[in-house]
Amino acid sequence: MPTIISIAEVIPPFEIKQDKASEFAKNLFSNAYKDIDRLLQVFQNGQIEKRHFVKDLAWFGNSHSLKERNDAYIEAAVSLGKAAVINCLTNRSFLKKSIPVAEIDAIFFVSTTGFATPTIEARIMNLLPFNPNTKRIPIWGLGCAGGAAGLSRAYEYCLAFPSAKVLVLAVELCSLTFQHDDLSKSNLIATSLFADGIACALICGDGCNLDEVRLKKTLPAIMATQSTLMPDSLDVMGWDLQNEGLYVLFSRDIPSIIERWLKPNVISFLQHQRLHLEKIDYFIAHPGGKKVLDAYLKALHIPASMVENSLEVLRQYGNMSSATIFYVLKRYLELQIPVGANALCAALGPGFSMELLLLRWFE
Repeated sequence: MPTIISIAEVIPPFEIKQDKASEFAKNLFSNAYKDIDRLLQVFQNGQIEKRHFVKDLAWFGNSHSLKERNDAYIEAAVSLGKAAVINCLTNRSFLKKSIPVAEIDAIFFVSTTGFATPTIEARIMNLLPFNPNTKRIPIWGLGCAGGAAGLSRAYEYCLAFPSAKVLVLAVELCSLTFQHDDLSKSNLIATSLFADGIACALICGDGCNLDEVRLKKTLPAIMATQSTLMPDSLDVMGWDLQNEGLYVLFSRDIPSIIERWLKPNVISFLQHQRLHLEKIDYFIAHPGGKKVLDAYLKALHIPASMVENSLEVLRQYGNMSSATIFYVLKRYLELQIPVGANALCAALGPGFSMELLLLRWFE
């Protein structure tokens, strides 16, 4: 089965502690809400300690046009995305030797936080010696579910072309969508939660000689995937595109929706693979927020220890939309996980939608 070989992160240059972000939000939102101190508790309750942005905090103190913000998106996405590709293909934590970019058969580019045509992966391919026949598959608009969806589509590509080496590159610069003049509660919550993140994963088909490049004794193969769309849920999560740019849509009902909707879909997915939830050894969850992780635990009746890695990523990096799942998955790739262990990978996104992957470790 298609196998995840290497993952690399690139951390944006500006680290923002959560207390500084809370102070920034208080200055911005205090005139709009008499109970601002109560609302600002979301910065502490979310258990995020710091986040990373491509601009310093002072930059967000002023309004910026859509063009200015999108130009910044393209510049940073290309430079940081290029670094992620290089790091993924030269990562000596996972690889015995570097893999030339010319050997990459397809690249899936995932993002929801900026616009570019030609797309970002095309711009990166002009900076690195890719084969000009490399397939390009940009995926836009899946939000937090995009990283898991990208892995799923790479899995399907490698099933069709077993000798393929495929990259999934996720670049999310959530901070650049920030609307300085939007004083809605949704924007306040987003200000406490979202961050910038860049990550790249390498997936190889069965026809690749993995022993030539793999460093880890055991590796996760993607055994099956499932995409699910909830009908009539378009207003749960997403963007409202206005003249000034993207305005966040963020329903307060997301945790309760997860509690009702998650378990039946997970059980159905696992049943098709002749598995029970009790046979899942690891839960690789996209940490959409502390309340989202709590909803996972409540819905699936699993111990809190199963989301410790997800919670730690949330603490250190915040919610980086589609890229976040790679940060979590990388931590599992770094472990010595025994042969035969099963993991469920889950992410939720606009639509309202869910992406599930079943991973199994093998030698």
